[in-house]
Amino acid sequence: MVDRGRGHPLGAPVPQMKEAGLRPVFALVDANSFYASCERVFRPDLAGRPLVVLSNNDGCVVTRSAEAKKMGIKNGTPAFRLAGLIRSGALVAFSSNYELYGDLSARMMRTVAGMVPRIEPYSIDECFADLTGMPGDLAPLLVQIRARVLKWIGIPTCVSCAQTKTLAKLANHLAKTYPALGGTLDWTALAAPRREKALSLVPVGEVWGVGGRSAEALRQMGARTALEFARLPASAVRRRFGVVLARTHAELNGLPCIELESAPPPRRQIMRSRSFARPCGEFQDVAAALASHTAAACRQLRSQRLAARAVSVFFQTNVFDPKARQCFAEQSCGLSRPSADTLVLTEAAVKAARRAWREGFAWKKAGVMLSGLEPEDEAQPDLFEAQSDARSKSLMATLDRLSGRYGRDVLQTGTERASNGWAMARALKSPCYTTRLSDLPRVS
Repeated sequence: MVDRGRGHPLGAPVPQMKEAGLRPVFALVDANSFYASCERVFRPDLAGRPLVVLSNNDGCVVTRSAEAKKMGIKNGTPAFRLAGLIRSGALVAFSSNYELYGDLSARMMRTVAGMVPRIEPYSIDECFADLTGMPGDLAPLLVQIRARVLKWIGIPTCVSCAQTKTLAKLANHLAKTYPALGGTLDWTALAAPRREKALSLVPVGEVWGVGGRSAEALRQMGARTALEFARLPASAVRRRFGVVLARTHAELNGLPCIELESAPPPRRQIMRSRSFARPCGEFQDVAAALASHTAAACRQLRSQRLAARAVSVFFQTNVFDPKARQCFAEQSCGLSRPSADTLVLTEAAVKAARRAWREGFAWKKAGVMLSGLEPEDEAQPDLFEAQSDARSKSLMATLDRLSGRYGRDVLQTGTERASNGWAMARALKSPCYTTRLSDLPRVS
């Protein structure tokens, strides 16, 4: 339903008269095929080539470039089915490089934050921004944000804004779907008829907050598009679906119900888990995996200035192998005082693992959960261990500085270094260009 006369799917935007007072305006910056785009930042030779990024242990496709999508490759496609395309060079594949993606994400967030009053990182590849009260036409600002992220970070994005978060999401979907929009859409500049046309272009299942079951139920009620959903009586939506979808319905009608969160809500727990490249039957392999997960969880714990009161571990066999003996083992270990010390929490995790250990099984996945989280400065100090606590904080601060400068693996616990038999298979992993000195790009 493209307006061919103007080459614009919604027709020409019509400027609106701004009402007195400050009305909320939310922007959304969303990276295009983020993992694939990250891989291209330091590989300009891959521009225009079909590219996919694979899941843990190189199992299946989790991200596709636009060119790969045109080839008909779907997310979730097993990697072995693409082996022929990869060998022939018709398709480029990468193992997931979370260190690179996380660093480029942080750089993207900082770039956006420098152009708007405040932001809310929503996921690794997108953030909301508060444009409330910003003077003048917002459309040029959206273009500037998109251009700066592309120039400074190398990541292509789509940028939209609207009176509610849900409408900003919808506008961003349209900006991605219709190239004629140039990757941006200012919903606030559209007149009512243009907004209705836009809503009619979006299937109800594409509306942010509408899940698969809700979408099917809405279709049975005659609401197949976002416009038909928005036109349903609010009382009927609340009665049938409850308050959560009622908020989505209100936001589609321009009534803000979801605020911008400048700071994420306090975490109640932190969890890390991963499947092994191959089944492991030795305790030291599983313990090494748990130590690695604990170290990662502790880094996040300290970055948020939190401390944990308990550590829980689990390990399980391959539930997808009908021939394997099945077992799920779990155990928890409480701490006398909250801690964010990697050494303390690793010791607790290994102690819990020993209590849960069972011989004779081929373990395929392990994980760690830190719980009972509380702000580190609210933890009750121990009069008799004050000096030990000071040494622990100093050691962890030094560890974090070294990890930030030389890479996360520069210092590890002995348990973590004891085995790498559990490590993920990442045969196609790219270098960590921005976080490891050894991986810095070289110009000949």
